[in-house]
Amino acid sequence: MAATAHLTNRSRSYQLARLAGRSLAYCATLVPVALLALATVPWGGAGAAAARWRALRTGLLGAPPTAAPDRRPGPVAVLGHGLLSLLLGFVALLPLGVELLMVLRGVLYGIVDSGPYDNSWGGPSRAGAWLAHFLVGLPLSAAGLAALMGIAAVHQRLTRRLDGERSPLWLLPTTLLMALAGALLFVAWTHQI
Repeated sequence: MAATAHLTNRSRSYQLARLAGRSLAYCATLVPVALLALATVPWGGAGAAAARWRALRTGLLGAPPTAAPDRRPGPVAVLGHGLLSLLLGFVALLPLGVELLMVLRGVLYGIVDSGPYDNSWGGPSRAGAWLAHFLVGLPLSAAGLAALMGIAAVHQRLTRRLDGERSPLWLLPTTLLMALAGALLFVAWTHQI
Protein backbone atom coordinates (compact mmCIF):
# COMPACT_ATOMS: atom_id res chain seq x y z
CA MET A 1 0.00 0.00 0.00
CA ALA A 2 2.79 2.45 0.90
CA ALA A 3 4.68 1.56 -2.29
CA THR A 4 1.59 2.29 -4.39
CA ALA A 5 1.08 5.65 -2.68
CA HIS A 6 4.76 6.49 -3.24
CA LEU A 7 4.48 5.64 -6.95
CA THR A 8 1.28 7.68 -7.25
CA ASN A 9 2.92 10.70 -5.60
CA ARG A 10 5.95 10.27 -7.84
CA SER A 11 3.72 10.06 -10.90
CA ARG A 12 1.86 13.22 -9.87
CA SER A 13 5.14 15.03 -9.26
CA TYR A 14 6.36 13.98 -12.70
CA GLN A 15 3.12 15.10 -14.34
CA LEU A 16 3.25 18.45 -12.52
CA ALA A 17 6.88 19.01 -13.53
CA ARG A 18 6.05 18.08 -17.11
CA LEU A 19 3.08 20.45 -17.16
CA ALA A 20 5.24 23.23 -15.72
CA GLY A 21 7.88 22.71 -18.41
CA ARG A 22 5.29 22.58 -21.18
CA SER A 23 3.58 25.69 -19.84
CA LEU A 24 6.91 27.52 -19.74
CA ALA A 25 7.62 26.63 -23.37
CA TYR A 26 4.04 27.46 -24.41
CA CYS A 27 4.09 30.87 -22.73
CA ALA A 28 7.47 31.65 -24.26
CA THR A 29 5.91 31.25 -27.73
CA LEU A 30 2.85 33.44 -27.13
CA VAL A 31 4.35 36.79 -28.17
CA PRO A 32 6.09 35.62 -31.37
CA VAL A 33 3.14 33.52 -32.55
CA ALA A 34 0.69 36.35 -31.76
CA LEU A 35 2.82 38.84 -33.69
CA LEU A 36 3.02 36.43 -36.62
CA ALA A 37 -0.76 36.01 -36.55
CA LEU A 38 -1.37 39.75 -36.39
CA ALA A 39 0.97 40.25 -39.36
CA THR A 40 -0.43 37.46 -41.55
CA VAL A 41 -4.18 37.45 -40.85
CA PRO A 42 -4.91 40.69 -42.77
CA TRP A 43 -3.32 39.08 -45.83
CA GLY A 44 -5.51 35.97 -45.76
CA GLY A 45 -3.65 33.93 -43.15
CA ALA A 46 -6.52 33.40 -40.68
CA GLY A 47 -6.73 29.65 -41.34
CA ALA A 48 -2.98 29.15 -40.96
CA ALA A 49 -2.90 31.26 -37.79
CA ALA A 50 -5.74 29.27 -36.22
CA ALA A 51 -3.96 26.04 -37.17
CA ARG A 52 -0.78 27.29 -35.45
CA TRP A 53 -2.71 28.02 -32.25
CA ARG A 54 -4.25 24.53 -32.35
CA ALA A 55 -0.86 22.94 -32.99
CA LEU A 56 0.66 24.78 -30.04
CA ARG A 57 -2.19 23.74 -27.78
CA THR A 58 -1.96 20.09 -28.71
CA GLY A 59 1.80 19.88 -29.33
CA LEU A 60 3.27 21.90 -26.49
CA LEU A 61 0.59 21.55 -23.84
CA GLY A 62 -0.39 18.04 -24.80
CA ALA A 63 -4.07 18.99 -24.83
CA PRO A 64 -6.32 16.60 -26.70
CA PRO A 65 -7.21 17.86 -30.16
CA THR A 66 -10.74 19.03 -30.59
CA ALA A 67 -13.01 17.08 -32.83
CA ALA A 68 -13.44 18.56 -36.26
CA PRO A 69 -14.07 22.26 -35.67
CA ASP A 70 -17.70 23.24 -36.07
CA ARG A 71 -16.71 26.35 -37.99
CA ARG A 72 -13.69 28.01 -39.47
CA PRO A 73 -12.85 31.19 -37.58
CA GLY A 74 -12.99 34.38 -39.58
CA PRO A 75 -10.22 36.96 -39.78
CA VAL A 76 -11.81 39.21 -37.15
CA ALA A 77 -12.01 36.32 -34.64
CA VAL A 78 -8.39 35.33 -35.31
CA LEU A 79 -7.21 38.95 -35.05
CA GLY A 80 -9.05 39.29 -31.73
CA HIS A 81 -7.47 36.07 -30.56
CA GLY A 82 -4.07 37.36 -31.67
CA LEU A 83 -4.53 40.56 -29.65
CA LEU A 84 -5.62 38.64 -26.53
CA SER A 85 -2.72 36.25 -27.06
CA LEU A 86 -0.32 39.17 -27.29
CA LEU A 87 -1.66 40.56 -24.01
CA LEU A 88 -1.23 37.20 -22.29
CA GLY A 89 2.21 36.84 -23.88
CA PHE A 90 3.30 40.14 -22.38
CA VAL A 91 1.93 39.05 -19.00
CA ALA A 92 3.85 35.78 -19.35
CA LEU A 93 7.11 37.72 -19.77
CA LEU A 94 6.99 38.56 -16.05
CA PRO A 95 7.07 34.97 -14.72
CA LEU A 96 9.42 33.99 -17.55
CA GLY A 97 11.75 36.72 -16.29
CA VAL A 98 11.45 35.31 -12.77
CA GLU A 99 12.54 31.90 -14.07
CA LEU A 100 15.48 33.46 -15.91
CA LEU A 101 16.51 35.36 -12.78
CA MET A 102 16.33 32.14 -10.77
CA VAL A 103 18.85 30.59 -13.12
CA LEU A 104 21.13 33.63 -13.27
CA ARG A 105 20.85 34.92 -9.70
CA GLY A 106 20.05 31.67 -7.91
CA VAL A 107 21.61 28.66 -9.57
CA LEU A 108 24.55 30.53 -11.10
CA TYR A 109 24.91 33.30 -8.49
CA GLY A 110 28.53 32.61 -7.57
CA ILE A 111 29.50 32.59 -11.24
CA VAL A 112 27.69 35.75 -12.37
CA ASP A 113 28.57 37.79 -9.26
CA SER A 114 32.27 37.78 -8.47
CA GLY A 115 31.85 39.52 -5.14
CA PRO A 116 32.70 40.94 -2.69
CA TYR A 117 29.91 39.30 -0.70
CA ASP A 118 30.16 41.38 2.49
CA ASN A 119 26.73 42.97 2.01
CA SER A 120 25.10 40.08 0.13
CA TRP A 121 22.40 37.85 1.54
CA GLY A 122 24.21 34.96 3.18
CA GLY A 123 27.60 36.72 2.95
CA PRO A 124 30.41 37.34 3.65
CA SER A 125 31.39 33.98 2.12
CA ARG A 126 30.73 33.14 -1.53
CA ALA A 127 29.14 29.78 -0.61
CA GLY A 128 26.80 31.39 1.91
CA ALA A 129 25.71 34.10 -0.52
CA TRP A 130 25.21 31.53 -3.27
CA LEU A 131 23.12 29.28 -1.02
CA ALA A 132 21.02 32.18 0.28
CA HIS A 133 20.25 33.45 -3.21
CA PHE A 134 19.38 29.94 -4.37
CA LEU A 135 17.05 29.30 -1.42
CA VAL A 136 15.31 32.66 -1.83
CA GLY A 137 14.83 31.90 -5.52
CA LEU A 138 13.14 28.53 -5.00
CA PRO A 139 9.72 29.77 -3.82
CA LEU A 140 9.81 32.62 -6.35
CA SER A 141 10.56 30.12 -9.11
CA ALA A 142 7.70 27.89 -7.96
CA ALA A 143 5.34 30.89 -7.99
CA GLY A 144 6.54 31.82 -11.47
CA LEU A 145 5.89 28.30 -12.75
CA ALA A 146 2.43 28.31 -11.18
CA ALA A 147 1.69 31.64 -12.92
CA LEU A 148 2.89 30.22 -16.25
CA MET A 149 0.64 27.18 -15.83
CA GLY A 150 -2.31 29.50 -15.14
CA ILE A 151 -1.56 31.70 -18.14
CA ALA A 152 -1.23 28.63 -20.38
CA ALA A 153 -4.53 27.23 -19.08
CA VAL A 154 -6.37 30.50 -19.75
CA HIS A 155 -4.87 30.80 -23.22
CA GLN A 156 -5.74 27.19 -24.00
CA ARG A 157 -9.37 27.97 -23.20
CA LEU A 158 -9.21 31.04 -25.44
CA THR A 159 -7.83 28.93 -28.28
CA ARG A 160 -10.74 26.50 -28.01
CA ARG A 161 -13.02 29.41 -28.95
CA LEU A 162 -11.41 29.38 -32.41
CA ASP A 163 -12.89 25.91 -32.88
CA GLY A 164 -16.38 27.10 -32.02
CA GLU A 165 -16.45 25.94 -28.39
CA ARG A 166 -18.38 28.15 -26.04
CA SER A 167 -16.24 29.80 -23.42
CA PRO A 168 -17.23 30.47 -19.83
CA LEU A 169 -18.37 34.00 -19.01
CA TRP A 170 -15.34 34.60 -16.80
CA LEU A 171 -12.76 33.96 -19.53
CA LEU A 172 -12.58 37.33 -21.29
CA PRO A 173 -12.77 39.46 -18.11
CA THR A 174 -10.12 37.25 -16.49
CA THR A 175 -7.84 37.65 -19.51
CA LEU A 176 -8.22 41.43 -19.44
CA LEU A 177 -7.76 41.53 -15.67
CA MET A 178 -4.57 39.47 -15.99
CA ALA A 179 -3.27 41.94 -18.58
CA LEU A 180 -4.10 44.90 -16.33
CA ALA A 181 -2.48 43.26 -13.29
CA GLY A 182 0.63 42.42 -15.33
CA ALA A 183 0.89 46.01 -16.58
CA LEU A 184 0.50 47.41 -13.06
CA LEU A 185 3.10 44.98 -11.70
CA PHE A 186 5.53 45.92 -14.46
CA VAL A 187 5.06 49.65 -13.85
CA ALA A 188 5.50 49.18 -10.09
CA TRP A 189 8.65 47.12 -10.67
CA THR A 190 10.17 49.73 -13.01
CA HIS A 191 9.51 52.47 -10.45
CA GLN A 192 11.20 50.34 -7.77
CA ILE A 193 14.45 49.94 -9.73
